[in-house]
Amino acid sequence: MSGPVVLASTPESVRFGRLPGAGAAPVLVVDPGTVVRVETVSHEGLLPDQGSDPLAFFTALGVDGRDVLEDARAIAAAGLPRDPARDGPHVVTGPVAVRGARPGSLLRVEILALERRADYGIVSNRHGRGVLAGRFPVADGSGDEPQVVSHLARVSSDGRRGEIGDGHGRAVTFRLAPFLGLVGVAPACEEELPSTPPGPYGGNLDVRHLGVGSTVVLPVRADGGLVYFGDPHYAQGNGEVALTAFEAPLAATVRLDVDTSARARALASALGSPFGETPAHIVAIGLGPTLDEAMAEAVRQALVLVVDATALDEAAALAYLSVASDFEVSQAVNGTRGVHCLVSRVDLGSARDDPSWPSPFSGSGSPARGASGRDGR
Repeated sequence: MSGPVVLASTPESVRFGRLPGAGAAPVLVVDPGTVVRVETVSHEGLLPDQGSDPLAFFTALGVDGRDVLEDARAIAAAGLPRDPARDGPHVVTGPVAVRGARPGSLLRVEILALERRADYGIVSNRHGRGVLAGRFPVADGSGDEPQVVSHLARVSSDGRRGEIGDGHGRAVTFRLAPFLGLVGVAPACEEELPSTPPGPYGGNLDVRHLGVGSTVVLPVRADGGLVYFGDPHYAQGNGEVALTAFEAPLAATVRLDVDTSARARALASALGSPFGETPAHIVAIGLGPTLDEAMAEAVRQALVLVVDATALDEAAALAYLSVASDFEVSQAVNGTRGVHCLVSRVDLGSARDDPSWPSPFSGSGSPARGASGRDGR
């Protein structure tokens, strides 16, 4: 049995700070159901305010030069076009065209595996970007406030936890939970949009629940879907309040599939935006210029998903969401704010009294056996 198709991040297969438009030439074309291993690269150490030289940047922080990825060094040296006043920071790998993906269908990105490519990474804080912009980063006493503070984070020797220190001998450890912050399809326009704000095409969604075992479901907007990947994280808290998560490179093994059924087309039309599936939850995603607007959009998206799965009317579905589903801030730092809603698969399954109703989101499996409680865990 052959292994996955490998998509490396090279100067020829990535964009720096931009998303591919609808007319972008794919770097790879695959059939539905194909498994692809995408070797993603973090942008940390490649940015101008960090010197645009990952080898010099990371070795200055104490990282062995042999552990600085060759592909990151090659991308930094390639001089790829990037407008710092407009474009985002991310290294965006792709796009990949999936045969049969057409506007109105759903493209499914199933996350099969996420492997760390390094044992270190960066959490950055820049003025004007984090939730406490204007207060952090703190002036260093020289009279000039720093443009960026880059905290080196490391993976423990057993690979189970991360660690961040303050440079004065104090440190805290935390659980690792890798995921890709950026997964999307090409927007309907030809323009290459900046990579920072997410949109109805997906992109920089930063929903930490979409790790191994999850599926990102994206309404297709251009022929082939033109799916892309980036912003790899080893861990992130809801909110991502400093500005970035634990930014570090991942090898992501994904299965790319297309759903062209009438039900999928109706759902794509009703939603117009991505959603996620995990073994325990359906994840509605709301985006907006403010957290209030993102929250309202998450409620609207969750209503569509609950009604589709249960056949409840909207009033009953809204009442259910109010008593049984959790709304969380995905991120509050990307210009476009994100709020996601976790809807229990166990709850959705309990509504199927009529066996003629379709199983909710059957493409990602049924609720986990033995799960109990409102969280489905």
